Amino acid sequence: MPSNPRIPFQLSSDRAPLTGPAGKTLIVHIVMNIEYWPIERPMPRGIIPAPHGATPAPPDVPNFSWVEYGMRCGMPRMLDMLARKGLPCSAFLNAQVADVYPALMDAVVEADWELVGHGWFQQSLKQAEDEAAVIRRCLDRLEQAGGKRPRAWLGPGLGETEETPDLLKAEGVEFLHDWVLDDLPTWMKTKHGPLMALPYSFELNDVPVYAIQNGSTDEYLKRVEATLAVFEREMKGQPRVMTLALHPHIIGVPHVAHHFEAALDLLTARDDTIFLTSSGIGDWYAKADSDGAARVMEAG
Repeated sequence: MPSNPRIPFQLSSDRAPLTGPAGKTLIVHIVMNIEYWPIERPMPRGIIPAPHGATPAPPDVPNFSWVEYGMRCGMPRMLDMLARKGLPCSAFLNAQVADVYPALMDAVVEADWELVGHGWFQQSLKQAEDEAAVIRRCLDRLEQAGGKRPRAWLGPGLGETEETPDLLKAEGVEFLHDWVLDDLPTWMKTKHGPLMALPYSFELNDVPVYAIQNGSTDEYLKRVEATLAVFEREMKGQPRVMTLALHPHIIGVPHVAHHFEAALDLLTARDDTIFLTSSGIGDWYAKADSDGAARVMEAG
């Protein structure tokens, strides 16, 4: 009995050795989740509860403001940081950002960040009335904004229905970040052929670190250092993908951004590291495991 219907189980230690892109063994993927939280709706998450034990109700001004600070101040801070260091970034975008925050959308396109589909606004696909229409609308709007049709997708909240991978594949999406189950890409089954599952992260994700687990200001830096300590041993036989999953209202506040920049400096100082976006990782893996797509479709 398979553990899931999409991706055959395999111990990471049993995977065939891969040659990393450009001979590098540490693949770093910087991801910025850029989301629209409509003020007239309940906030997807909060930094503080409603006062006096009340149930939060729109307009939830403090929690809306928490997120909008990221759009107004966090994004310019992070755009500047990555530009100064010459580092690429994947923008996981709610497509409605292009209409609600057009100046920000222009800045992201100007920075040449890769645009990745991330829903219309911050609402799970499980709640969509017509999931296929939402996916198509998102891809169309991001293509209009950036001039290229997105090749990759992360569902809002990583939410999927049983049909989501099939619908994404039918729309031409090549890479999916929802399945957070490996340090390397894997192939997955859909009704329309193989789809590549790319790594994402909960452990190097600023939402769990700071908004859920209440990490110290330097927690992200400490986790990058600890991850490197383990990866050092494993990279002797296999490349590893380190995904830095970020949100501008969390990573973009000054005291956290300070330590995140130190983490970037630690990574850029290494000679075994390459920074890639979603499609760069996907294109590398498609060549490195060229037979994997056929194998996954043949697997029982």
